[in-house]
Amino acid sequence: MPEFHKILRDWYKQNKRDLPWRTNNLPYYVWVSEIILQQTRVAQGTNYFIRFVNRFPDVESLAAAPENEVLKIWQGLGYYSRARNMHKAALQVVNEFHGNFPDSFIGIQKLKGIGSYTAAAIASISFGLPYASIDGNVYRVLSRIFGIATPVDSSKGKKEFNELANQLIDRNDPGTFNEAMMEFGALQCTPRNPDCNNCPFQSQCIAFNHKEISKLPVKANKTKVRHRYFNYMYIKHGKSIYLEKRAENDIWQNMYQLPLIESPDSLSLEELFSNDNFTSLFNKDNAVIGNESKEILHILSHQKLHVRFIEITLEKPAAIQSWIKVSTEELEDYPLPKPVENFLNEKNRNHPNRT
Repeated sequence: MPEFHKILRDWYKQNKRDLPWRTNNLPYYVWVSEIILQQTRVAQGTNYFIRFVNRFPDVESLAAAPENEVLKIWQGLGYYSRARNMHKAALQVVNEFHGNFPDSFIGIQKLKGIGSYTAAAIASISFGLPYASIDGNVYRVLSRIFGIATPVDSSKGKKEFNELANQLIDRNDPGTFNEAMMEFGALQCTPRNPDCNNCPFQSQCIAFNHKEISKLPVKANKTKVRHRYFNYMYIKHGKSIYLEKRAENDIWQNMYQLPLIESPDSLSLEELFSNDNFTSLFNKDNAVIGNESKEILHILSHQKLHVRFIEITLEKPAAIQSWIKVSTEELEDYPLPKPVENFLNEKNRNHPNRT
């Protein structure tokens, strides 16, 4: 649809942001930026992109790095499975594709952690292939302009939007079209308070003309939020503390944390100290209980973590095999979940000369 292309392209020329991954169309740059920007605002993601490509300038350097280092660079960005999958995908590119990024839509999708949206972005921007890249911004723009009330999180909706986007795509310049669509949703057709008065699609926008902007797009399912209670133990012995590695298939997998007892509900200190998990870890003659922090609410996409920290000083070293004894200086080598990192940073600010 040439008219749609022209309106969108003219808007994009006037409004596109100067972002570091737009300096070239290398598939590695497009890939890293798209993965970072999943669940991350551009303002935050930009600094992480620069830091990431400075440390890992190409797919070979990413593949050669230990996973711990990749997670450390990613620390604070959240959704750590993205970083783990990127590392695995880099190894795929090096080992299975001889260091060359796949140049087909199907080939790109074979890489770990890359779905149809990211594959379409890489295929169109880096290789000029006509695949529409559909993210939340694009769903919103299309649902409003074309008045589509089919839920975007339904199989029918995904098929309908995919077909429409691929009909609209500029086959002569699909990469610019995809970037312009995502940019339009991010800057113009925003979730709340879109700039409808200055929108170049105003006259043809069904949602605007029927006063249904706030009703679109439609989502059928609301994800239930899970509450979890994390009792972290800040365990000191001399000038060192203890960490443990999260190995289970859960949030923060393969990252390091203070030893944790998770409980199904909020526990008083007395209830925690009588908990079987707690009593199995500590000998009352060896452990001195110190301060308890206030509860911190750490919000993830579908989880709310109720986090607190209990200080414990040991007279003798701990004998728990899964615990790792580290000094303050060594903490820099370990990727940490955000609430643990914040707590330890605060402790070190208050007591810079000791752990």
